[in-house]
Amino acid sequence: MNKHLYSLLIGFTFLSFTSFNYEVGQVLDRYYDVPVYYNGNNFRNVIGRNLTTDGYNLGLKYQCVEYVKRFYYEVHNHKMPNSYGHAKELFDQSLDDVAFNSERGLMQYRNTRYEKPQEGDMLVYGKSPNNPFGHTGIICEVGTNHVILIQQNHGVKTRQKLTLAEFQGIYTIADYDVLGWLRFPE
Repeated sequence: MNKHLYSLLIGFTFLSFTSFNYEVGQVLDRYYDVPVYYNGNNFRNVIGRNLTTDGYNLGLKYQCVEYVKRFYYEVHNHKMPNSYGHAKELFDQSLDDVAFNSERGLMQYRNTRYEKPQEGDMLVYGKSPNNPFGHTGIICEVGTNHVILIQQNHGVKTRQKLTLAEFQGIYTIADYDVLGWLRFPE
């Protein structure tokens, strides 16, 4: 056996004994000390409902909506007036740009607009061919030409760098199906 093939086999043997298995409910990441939990490899996986001690519905464990609602509850002490719905329903498409979303108690901004998203904004995706529920996460960093999204229920990928495009003062998060972002009212 040649040395190169032997070292490859040894490497694969080492990897086969290394544990890359995560357990559902395991903490993968944190932002503002709010944990992001692993939900398994199937985004439809549901463990049960997560309620606060005062009975507020945070959502289905460990779905993306549960993370963003828990984040806003723990960081801003914010309870959404309507605490139910899929990710795509967090963004009310019938509202004008820069409008108060009374169902969520948050300001709402469409994806293509004159104002950049901010750290702490909730990014909302609409449905896609592979996901009829949409997706959501929290913007944890805003750069000149990117944002970083922290998210739950996206496998083990908790952070994702997305392109932030600017043209003549108009900003767009250049990713498929982004509806816009919501922000805690100032």
